Amino acid sequence: MTVPYVVDLAEADGTQVAVVGGKGAGLGVLSRIDGIRVPAGFCVTTDAYRRIMADAPSLDDQLDQLSRLGPDDREAVRTLSADIRRTIEGVAIPDEIAAAVTRAHAQLGEGAAYAVRSSATAEDSPTASFAGQQDSYLNVVGPAALLAHLSRCWASLFTERAVTYRQRHGIDHRSVQMAVVVQRMVFPAAAGILFTADPVTGNRRVATVDASFGLGEALVAGLVNPDVFTVRDGEIVTRTIATKQRAVTALPTGGTREQVIEPARQRQPALTDPQVVRLAQLGRRIEAHVGSPQDIEWCLVDDDFQIVQSRPITTLFPVPAVDDQDDHVYVSVGHQQMMTDPMKPLGLSVWRLTALAPMHEAGGRLFVDVTPRLASPASRAALLELMGRSDPLTRDALETILDRGDVVPSTPHEGAGGPPGGAPGGPGGGAPGGPPAPIEADPGIVTELIRRTEASVAALRRAIRTKHGPALFDFLLEAFEEHRRALADPLSMQAIMAGMEATWWLNDNLWEWLGERNAADTLTLSAPGNVTSEMGLALLDVADVIRPYPEVVAFLQKVEDETFLDGLPHIPGGAEARVAIGAYLDRYGMRCVGEIEITRPRWSERPSTLVPAILDNVRNFPPGAAARRFEQGRHAAEKKAQEVLARLRALPDGEQKAQETARMIDRVRTFVGYREYPKYGIVSRYLVYKQALLAEAERLVRSGVLREREDVFFLTVEEFHEVARTHRVDDRLIDRRRDEFRSYQALTPPRVLTSDGEAVNGSYRRDDVPAGALVGLAVSAGTVEGRARVVLDLAQADLEPGDILVTAYTDPSWTPLFVAVAGLVTEVGGLMTHGAVIAREYGLPAVVGVAQATRLIRTGQRIRLHGTDGYVEILP
Repeated sequence: MTVPYVVDLAEADGTQVAVVGGKGAGLGVLSRIDGIRVPAGFCVTTDAYRRIMADAPSLDDQLDQLSRLGPDDREAVRTLSADIRRTIEGVAIPDEIAAAVTRAHAQLGEGAAYAVRSSATAEDSPTASFAGQQDSYLNVVGPAALLAHLSRCWASLFTERAVTYRQRHGIDHRSVQMAVVVQRMVFPAAAGILFTADPVTGNRRVATVDASFGLGEALVAGLVNPDVFTVRDGEIVTRTIATKQRAVTALPTGGTREQVIEPARQRQPALTDPQVVRLAQLGRRIEAHVGSPQDIEWCLVDDDFQIVQSRPITTLFPVPAVDDQDDHVYVSVGHQQMMTDPMKPLGLSVWRLTALAPMHEAGGRLFVDVTPRLASPASRAALLELMGRSDPLTRDALETILDRGDVVPSTPHEGAGGPPGGAPGGPGGGAPGGPPAPIEADPGIVTELIRRTEASVAALRRAIRTKHGPALFDFLLEAFEEHRRALADPLSMQAIMAGMEATWWLNDNLWEWLGERNAADTLTLSAPGNVTSEMGLALLDVADVIRPYPEVVAFLQKVEDETFLDGLPHIPGGAEARVAIGAYLDRYGMRCVGEIEITRPRWSERPSTLVPAILDNVRNFPPGAAARRFEQGRHAAEKKAQEVLARLRALPDGEQKAQETARMIDRVRTFVGYREYPKYGIVSRYLVYKQALLAEAERLVRSGVLREREDVFFLTVEEFHEVARTHRVDDRLIDRRRDEFRSYQALTPPRVLTSDGEAVNGSYRRDDVPAGALVGLAVSAGTVEGRARVVLDLAQADLEPGDILVTAYTDPSWTPLFVAVAGLVTEVGGLMTHGAVIAREYGLPAVVGVAQATRLIRTGQRIRLHGTDGYVEILP
């Protein structure tokens, strides 16, 4: 059979990416769209590339070496990738490939100039564009030059930037093949880029046109500032005409050059307004045909646009899929739940099935549609008030949208959502209905609520043991109903709100009466019954058991896998250490980072995660630190209460104010700890669900239905049920979902997202902070100065006394680190989120919601954290 080394560009289509690469397939699709002009050309297929690679046996060893390097091994990557390029360029092009290329070249016209462009098989995909990673060459003239540039294109698959890009995206170097597109060269009066969605805000209704004179290479290479036009609904809404001093033009003998533009033309627009609108319309036609927003390279020749490339815009955050054409405003659940990472399909599915409010998925994250609440003045005010208490940036983002008045319709009556009963995605799940009725401070209420949860989890654990196959999923649907019923328990809601509202009351009134900022931070120190703060202190007790045994400490310092618990009894003190760690896992083993995602490995499944924190506690604390720390906090809270009440009694109407304040102090100390318990109950149930689902997956692996048990993480509960029923699974669906999940990890979810795709993150509107300070939300009072320790992985903490922890977000699993640090800075968080509550109970100064904190602050820098005023200074 004859190997097809060349394919006409007009014959390529979207199904031939493996043959002609992403760019070639995309151009083939474009050439079939009515009204879209694409320069004629052909593709040198990946079969030719594979033949070249096979003719260079040394490449196998070089690729093996490359696969062992990481993206941060920059010098080694640079050297080895250059060696690979030299090897490829040194391979003589076989006669049959050269003949096929020169034949196709002659048919298009030997005397013409051509663009020779890389087209990798992983290029221009919906999840990774590879834009600019491989090389292309313009104005190539003659068959000899064409063949030489063909070799350069093949070799450019191993530029340093292309190699690093693949490493960072987890793409195997051998899995990517290189085709080459050869197109008739066009010599445009202007060229540039069209984005059919705003690449900055994500708004799908706004198209952006960048334009400059001459070839688009000037714009791509950054030689000029382009003219920029934005088009919305067929009209230009903004334009910026740049001073364009240079252009790139073609040389008659081949190649390109920079050319100075005469001064009289430099301030002229590269496109007329009608041309801009027409180009945007062409972009919409392409977008509609391929089904996603596009990044389009265009050329203007004799008032006619030719399209030389169109690729998906991979940096846009996806929009939730809905069945209507109405405008919607979505609030991120992850920013409320302190877990902004993407979730796998099983995790998304379980959360949606157990939540109280309807949720929408986009980019592996969950969102709540708050449009009905925003539409009604009454529910809007309640929602904004709650968001302001929880996360001021989310409130500001919502107010920004409301102020524009172009998304949310206003209704004079109460919206369908009613006033919110909880933050979207919070323990109340955003359940509709008014605020719960107030309750008095009775510790028996908390005791009863905890008893109910423990009994419910125990009953679930007993009942699920005998369930498997389709019967398991029938049982889970009933268990999810019980799960939601427990979340919606009115008494539980009252207890949660009692603690939160008492906190707000104390802060507001003591600031008004005494000028005391964030007084509740001290009054809630060592509040009783907080299962999350107890968890951090309990790990100090584990360290107390281990500290007297140096052999155990040395053993734990060398832990590499999850079998270490089995090895402990064989060393002096190891039996005691194992009992202590085992008891801790019995109580808290359902927890983990990102614990709202059921597929995340729990501490009971991966106990090695806790080892660094245990060792930090052994090194940094004396015996008895847990009890001593709790008692110090309790004493400080009592002392603060006495001081506040005494100062209030000295005021006009002071006795009444003191009585009200004493009642609120009693209420906050009774209920604020319970704020953490519903989440503990949720993840306790999640571990039971997960163990049953993984046992079912194991059965399906043994029967040959599944390749591996973790495949079910990429199925919804309903799909998993169907696999259990039919014993059939779509492996291609699982592989596609796995690739999608990988791509979602590169996306940053917005706090607020509109149905137009606009991502709005809000801002702090403050002028009371020093220049250069990083602004956030004050959630735990105090000022502290120390070494910043940026930690993105709990298992890599390695903290020293006095460190200030800087991380993206904290959920309850981070609490064991709080006892070892002097302060806390996070990118996400609110006044009543878990990290803030625990920081206050530990007396840990904290500022949350600091945008890009983990990028702007580096480990080792000295920083000053102002937990009372809500900002961070990076010190010289």
